[in-house]
Amino acid sequence: MTTTGSGRCWIGTSGFAYPDWTPRFYPPGLPPGDRLRHYAGRLSAVELNNTFYRRPSEAAVANWVAATPSDFRFAVKAQRGAIPRAFAAEPEPGFPFLTDPYRPFGERLGIVLLRIPDVVPRNDERLRRVLAAWPRDLPLAIEMVDPSWDVDETYEALETVGASLVATDRDETEPPDLRRIGGPLYLRLRRADYDDAALATWAGRLEPFLAAGDDAFVFFAHDAVGRGAELALQFSRVLEANLPGSTRPDRT
Repeated sequence: MTTTGSGRCWIGTSGFAYPDWTPRFYPPGLPPGDRLRHYAGRLSAVELNNTFYRRPSEAAVANWVAATPSDFRFAVKAQRGAIPRAFAAEPEPGFPFLTDPYRPFGERLGIVLLRIPDVVPRNDERLRRVLAAWPRDLPLAIEMVDPSWDVDETYEALETVGASLVATDRDETEPPDLRRIGGPLYLRLRRADYDDAALATWAGRLEPFLAAGDDAFVFFAHDAVGRGAELALQFSRVLEANLPGSTRPDRT
């Protein structure tokens, strides 16, 4: 975690349990059960991918928390079918089933990511129903895939309940705007690679928010060889170098 003033930035990748990241990120011979402990010794957050496909068990959450230091944070990707169902029906009955498994994370839960897929176009009334039903004690970030959501009404709805708007940078699109709306900034850097100049540019765009005391989460995409983890480490160093007075835990 990089900090400056009161702004904190947790940086990591989408997922961690990738055997093909050996030897580029994980040392040869590392047992699979020790991957998260090694990961958390070098990076400050992870965007959990497996929760996108299934509900995590209480035992799994306990093991993840036990393998990481107290300042490490988990961003939990909510199950992929939850949002289309919530928009198609009444969201209130289904949300406890979705969210109850996240509570054992306690203070280690950084944020929950809800992706509104491109099959769900803008519907202001449905969005308000979903946001009103979301438990207020669970921090929330919303990623809008369909461009029809990119309007002031969407931002106002998120701000009303303190939810974050996810900014996603992809190879096939122009770089997104960063908007501090409700909660922390949430940036997903999904391009196949970033050179030094691109990382410096993104660091420069984040710095005013961090200097003003805003928190942020930044996650690079997982890949076949561990390049995303390298980029996350490099981005941490760039932020630390560019922010006067910044500090981060000694993760080596």
